[in-house]
Amino acid sequence: MALARTTVHRDLLRVFALTLVWLFAIPAATLVFTEYALRSQDAAFLQSVEKRIAGDARLSAADKAEATGFYRSHPLSTACDATTPEDRNFHDKVCSPYSMQWQFHWADRAALWTIGLGAALLVAALVLGALAFANRGLRYASFVAGWRLMTVSSALEVVLQSAMLVWLSFWLTAYFWQSYYIKLIALAGIAAGAAVFYAIYTLFRKLPSGNEIEGELIAQADAPRLWERVRQLAGRVKTAPPDQIVAGIDTSFFVTEAPCEVQGRALKGRTLFVSVPLLRVLDQAEADAVLAHELAHLGGGDTRSSAALGPKLLQFDQYTWKMRSGGLTIVAHYLLRLYRMIFAFALARDSREREYRADRVAAGLTAPHAIVQSLIKISAYASYRNDVEHQLFAQNRQHDGALGIAGFVADGLPPYARSEAFIEAMKTADVPHPYDTHPPLLERMRNVGHHVPEAAYGAIVATVPQASWADEIETAHAIEQRLWGAYEQRFVQNHELSLAYRCEPATEEERAVVLRHFPPVGFALKGGNRIDVSYAGLQTTADGGAFIAWDEVKGLTYKDSSFGDTLVVTHHDKGMLGARTTKVKLAGLGKQKDNFKAAAGQYWQRHQIMRARQQQAQD
Repeated sequence: MALARTTVHRDLLRVFALTLVWLFAIPAATLVFTEYALRSQDAAFLQSVEKRIAGDARLSAADKAEATGFYRSHPLSTACDATTPEDRNFHDKVCSPYSMQWQFHWADRAALWTIGLGAALLVAALVLGALAFANRGLRYASFVAGWRLMTVSSALEVVLQSAMLVWLSFWLTAYFWQSYYIKLIALAGIAAGAAVFYAIYTLFRKLPSGNEIEGELIAQADAPRLWERVRQLAGRVKTAPPDQIVAGIDTSFFVTEAPCEVQGRALKGRTLFVSVPLLRVLDQAEADAVLAHELAHLGGGDTRSSAALGPKLLQFDQYTWKMRSGGLTIVAHYLLRLYRMIFAFALARDSREREYRADRVAAGLTAPHAIVQSLIKISAYASYRNDVEHQLFAQNRQHDGALGIAGFVADGLPPYARSEAFIEAMKTADVPHPYDTHPPLLERMRNVGHHVPEAAYGAIVATVPQASWADEIETAHAIEQRLWGAYEQRFVQNHELSLAYRCEPATEEERAVVLRHFPPVGFALKGGNRIDVSYAGLQTTADGGAFIAWDEVKGLTYKDSSFGDTLVVTHHDKGMLGARTTKVKLAGLGKQKDNFKAAAGQYWQRHQIMRARQQQAQD
């Protein structure tokens, strides 16, 4: 726990530091440059004007003194701010629109305003984040306000800083070296334009909610006693019963009032999710405690709050991470992420309090030992199932047919509960839940006033219930079969893809797996030549038919040219003048360029992952 808190605090400090960098680096650089240039121009202008005044024989000594005094009290850098009638002539002469002086003046102001906006947004993030700790109502209001303020203002930050970057790409070289570089300006302009478009497009784009539950509806006719028991418990909690019960194979129970989707069907109202595998390891009293706990969330307004806040949190998170992948939009990403982290601390604290309250309600309606034993069993089942799946996924051979994960877990759980590894795993176990950060098991025991020593965990987990609520669901077995079948099919597919990434391959079986996911890809080049990308490397028919194995590749650089593109391969070993490189001519690649880049990058990445896994296994 201490290590976790240290990691969280370290992450928060890191994100805060990166927020400062990305919020202020470009406007601060612009401000330093414009202030330096304006002060330098002030000195040069005054020196030039004084020299001209001193050499003007038509002026009397008094006129010279008056003119010199005027220009000393009116530096060039203040010309664009001059508004009085007597200063108007001075303004018009040196600060005409789009002139150098005019540009530096407004760039200087824009930098100051952007720094001010960044500081205001940083303060707003901290203040709104702090308000989230007050209470549930204020938390929702603060997040809605923060969501709108942060997303719109961060998009404005992207626009302002992108404009500054383009301006700097011209004036930095033009001011110091009296020259400018079209390519540099073009690159900055393209990056800025893309970032502005991406930020504004993402801001107004409707993002998916992604609130799909994997399970099947339980009709009242298929489980009348379970439905009746849920209604009884809801009455005792003094809340309305759920509108629907969904059964699945996940290792958790939960309730939600957010709109969701089950098997393509949209659901509204109150939804209770029950795990059939967990119902099989809980006796009815333990399951009643879990159901009462979940219904207490409905009665306490927890799910209503989550239903209102959840979709907004999801959309905010999606927008935040999209800002990381849009190039210059990263200037907004870390500010949004900082605000979200602060808000997450408030949600975590509230989540713990909600869990404590729901546990106390469940303990009062059933028995303290029932809720504690259910927590132990759920933690143990989730931990053991995770271990089983991890071991299956780590196997370096392809899985054939059904895996039988449910049977492995059910049969292996009692022996696992008697092993030494079980107690060590339970010391850090949390009860899984899709929405909340749950408190540790020991804290939840103290909360309900019933402590179970670690030595007794195994006996509790190994006890087979005499009767369970799963037995009262007529469709439970069929639901499990369908869901486990679909789950294991996805598991096998993901495992095979993982094998394709981590196999060298060293056998024909491994080679067949790799080739299914990474078949050779060929690209036609000019003059009847071609270049082939495979899991082994790059093969070109040009220049004598060179083959470059991925083991030889340290880096890949694609260079565009009017005379034919080139792939520069940097090798691990050194040449006469530094790192050795090989240039692969790609003349005639044309419209295939993007596909070639994607294939070369993906196949090289596969090889790197494979070698890294081999090294990890040796270590």
